[in-house]
Amino acid sequence: MKVIVLGAGVVGTASAWYLAQAGHEVEVVDRREGPGLETSFANGGQVSVCHAEPWANPGAPLKVLRWLARDDAPLLFRLRMDPAQWSWGLRFLLECSAWRTRENIEQILRMAFYSRLMLRHLRAETGIAYDEATRGILHYYTSRAEFEGAREATALMRRFGLDRAEKTVEEAVAIEPALAAAAPRIVGATYTPSDESGDAYLFTTRLAALAEARGVRFLTGREIRGLKGTPQAITGVVVAGPAGEETLAADAFVVALGSYSGLLTRSLGIRLPIYPAKGYSATVPVADPARAPTVSLTDDEAKIVITRLGARLRIAGTAELSGWSTDLNPVRCEALVKRASSLFPDAGDWSAPQYWAGLRPATPSNVPLVGRTRIPNLWLNTGHGTLGWTMACGSGAAIADLVSGREAGVDFDFCRP
Repeated sequence: MKVIVLGAGVVGTASAWYLAQAGHEVEVVDRREGPGLETSFANGGQVSVCHAEPWANPGAPLKVLRWLARDDAPLLFRLRMDPAQWSWGLRFLLECSAWRTRENIEQILRMAFYSRLMLRHLRAETGIAYDEATRGILHYYTSRAEFEGAREATALMRRFGLDRAEKTVEEAVAIEPALAAAAPRIVGATYTPSDESGDAYLFTTRLAALAEARGVRFLTGREIRGLKGTPQAITGVVVAGPAGEETLAADAFVVALGSYSGLLTRSLGIRLPIYPAKGYSATVPVADPARAPTVSLTDDEAKIVITRLGARLRIAGTAELSGWSTDLNPVRCEALVKRASSLFPDAGDWSAPQYWAGLRPATPSNVPLVGRTRIPNLWLNTGHGTLGWTMACGSGAAIADLVSGREAGVDFDFCRP
């Protein structure tokens, strides 16, 4: 059948790839001039299965309160007269209970494990290259209190079957020699050798090209105006593009619009618990390859990641819940470079960083919305928060199975009517 995927980010493009593999005629619609130009464009680059804990956990509310007055806080709520923000915030607090946190971790890990497996299969099948590195992720701590908390979390994650191991400072430096200069500031680390990294934008554009070679049509530069149909079926999506306004018909529709997904579905009475969490990144050229990390790093105190992408360093992180603006906050941008350059002064050319901000589609639980809505031919693949790159292939393969009437290859709590 004909399927239209709404959104050409890494999640939408992966969905299109797997739908085409399943034998469907696929079109992808996006308002930007090409794939991957929104939240997938300059994220942290980590395929992070083993550090996929949700933001909502028993310790989160107190941290958020402490951070309210800090303009450079890792997680910043900018309170607005916005009912959607307040509703999301209340749901977030409910998800912070211990039992909900455990349930959410299980759901996230199931999809993340499956997605990493599907990514590896896709890489082996197609030979796709995207500045990928399979050297794991090293999470280091400069706060003794945070490291003690991480030891407990590591023990919990190991019970879920993750290969996350505690490391001494000496062991961390042996894994990533670029940390040697920063070693006096580090109190401990955890390491997950099975995790990966890579350029999500490069992956998205190259997967889109592979998908086009298999017959997928990418209709870019088309603003999505709305969906037409009845409570029983969607008949078309209204778009405005080079040919003016037109309605594109299909048998099924997959909403993969990230933070904008709920803005599209609410006119149908389908309200999604998604709110944008603005993340920032800075990209700089590698100045000294011998002093730049090759293992993807997570700096716990600053809540940032540092990833080597070929001849570039990507520093990314923080989250700001302040609406749909992607305007850059200089304080938050500069905090990224200040932290990274203090730890790796000779690694990058810190003089002219390229700053970027994107809107992560966050659910209160951090569990994505994948599955069917109450309208039988309208499907969701959205709400992945910080884990869109991590979960893209898994949720794309799963939605293709579900749309095709097959059982998905992952045990996950999919959306149901």
